[in-house]
Amino acid sequence: MAVPPQVFPPRKRRPSAGSFISPNLSNLKLLQSLLLLSQEISSLKPLQFLHRRNSSSIVRKSKLLAILFEELLRDPISYIPPSALLCFEEMYIVLQRIKTLIEDCSNGSRMWLLVQNESVAHSFHELVVDLSTLLDVFPVKEIDLNEDVKELVVLIRKQCSETKAFVDQKDSDLRRDVLKMLDRIKREIVPDHWKMSEIFERLGLRDSSSCKDEIESLEEEFQNQTDEKSKAEVIALIGLVRYAKCVLFGASTPRSGAGRLRKPLDDAIFPVDFRCPITLDLMRDPVVVATGQTYDRSSINLWIESGHNTCPKTGQTLAHTDLIPNLALKNLIALWCREQKIPFETTGTKQKINGVMPNKTALEATKMTVTFLVDRLTVSQSPDTANRVVHELRVLAKTESDSRACIAEAGAIPLLVRSLGSENPNLQVNAVTTILNLSILEANKTRIMETDGALNGVIEVLRSGATWEAKGNAAATIFSLTGVHAYRKRLGRKTRVLNALMDLAKEGPACAKRDALMALLNLAGDRETVGRLVEGGVVEMVGEVMVQLPEEAVTILEMVVKRGGWAAIEAAHSAIRKLGVIVREGSDRARESAAATLVTICRKGGSKMVAELVAIPGIERVIWELMGTGTPRAKRKVATILRILRRWAAGLDGVSTAVYSTTNTSSTRIVLPS
Repeated sequence: MAVPPQVFPPRKRRPSAGSFISPNLSNLKLLQSLLLLSQEISSLKPLQFLHRRNSSSIVRKSKLLAILFEELLRDPISYIPPSALLCFEEMYIVLQRIKTLIEDCSNGSRMWLLVQNESVAHSFHELVVDLSTLLDVFPVKEIDLNEDVKELVVLIRKQCSETKAFVDQKDSDLRRDVLKMLDRIKREIVPDHWKMSEIFERLGLRDSSSCKDEIESLEEEFQNQTDEKSKAEVIALIGLVRYAKCVLFGASTPRSGAGRLRKPLDDAIFPVDFRCPITLDLMRDPVVVATGQTYDRSSINLWIESGHNTCPKTGQTLAHTDLIPNLALKNLIALWCREQKIPFETTGTKQKINGVMPNKTALEATKMTVTFLVDRLTVSQSPDTANRVVHELRVLAKTESDSRACIAEAGAIPLLVRSLGSENPNLQVNAVTTILNLSILEANKTRIMETDGALNGVIEVLRSGATWEAKGNAAATIFSLTGVHAYRKRLGRKTRVLNALMDLAKEGPACAKRDALMALLNLAGDRETVGRLVEGGVVEMVGEVMVQLPEEAVTILEMVVKRGGWAAIEAAHSAIRKLGVIVREGSDRARESAAATLVTICRKGGSKMVAELVAIPGIERVIWELMGTGTPRAKRKVATILRILRRWAAGLDGVSTAVYSTTNTSSTRIVLPS
């Protein structure tokens, strides 16, 4: 994997515009700024593992420049010619570039710095050449300088007169060793562990924690690259470091708070609106379907290709299957990811990984890592040791589809099932979350459902898991599995699943409630299951959680009353007033679902239900307000409600106007146009 010399790619961080000196500023302020900047560079530590000589050399030159500017300020010059001012201004820019280069090399990935070894050396040399050029044209004879300052300028000129870039042979040899190792991995040859240990020792990657930091730096570097080749090289290096981390230092102990992480790519709690309702994963290419709901393109495509003609979230029949890109949301997600330092790339095709064509080296490194971890898991170990191994699989399973496929193909699912019943809470959480992450891949859904004990294990965690997080992630796994129609029907026949989800929705914290409600919504897509849900008290449960999670609760209620028959309508009677509150105060999406639910209740429930709706104080004003400000679907639904109320007020549905007048106060009287 040869990497040709190239100009070291500048990172996206740049000095702020306010850092540069305007020609209009005073000479004194210009010199003070140069002194301050050169002193800041002088205080930087030279690079420790790579480019030590280049960084030390340029720091020494900055120290001499600091002395020069200090002398100039100590003995102010009466006149500075324009050519000298121009040199000073250009020198300030060069010094800013020096500072940025050293900081980027110091804070960035060591592996990437090594691979770009010659490019970085040339970058250091170019900056020295720029300083030398500025000092050569600096008009020393035109300025009244004392002899000490003149001698100092000559000294700095001499030190900046390097003729070529310095490339440390040891660094070059180390780079060659890394490239050879990547080539061996690409050819499916397991690297020499002793040699790998030597490489990582020289780079200062001496434990699991430093390797994890290096992986994070490489992921950030991936964001900084613009061409496919460089991105592929970074991905290969991530695969190498991840493999070495496990092989050389063993599975790492999860960092503090790791047990609370959840969902695929679970190093961050994604805003709800950024997650695809189908996979619960971060959306890379959000699109809007005919009902106005937003999904990740790959997820909704798979849903439609599986033969569904309904919206997964609302259950409505899709008027068409056109997918409209949600560019505004996509830009918001990309901005948020950059702020959180989370890789974000559009997946243009199923063949791409993080926006990059599959990388043979990275894939083979992943396979080797998975094989090592699964082999470790087959050996009887203490719960703490097993927890570290399972946590590594959990982290790997959150990355991309190839990793999920490799883990499942290596036989990890039966081994994870053993950990679902562990008395170690962290091990249980990591095991169920790994299965959740694996279930995102469609082929793995079948593997999970067909593995002995896997489904029952997840259900038991859902019912009696050691922590709320374990229960929530078990619910999310059920949700993921119900993406397959046959599995949805199978799970919907299990009363213990339905009851456990409803209990979690009532008693769990907000994130676990949401997981349970999303699973229930998917299960409610089957008419036979809706009957069981109604018998189990789903309508009453929805009424309890409607204040805390109105969108999810109202959407489930809409689905249930539409498919649950008279029993569901009768049970929904107690929720009518709460729906009225949502219509008045909820979000656009919640108001839309609440209006649709009220239409179904009023149509199928008769005058008793309509009377309950009319009795809500201020409902007339709310309905008319929604007619003007609601979404297109909400406007259609409240228009239907108005027609129902008009017929009800006229006594056309078997309800006399006398009843109307006795059941309503003047403040709620519906006055409808003829």
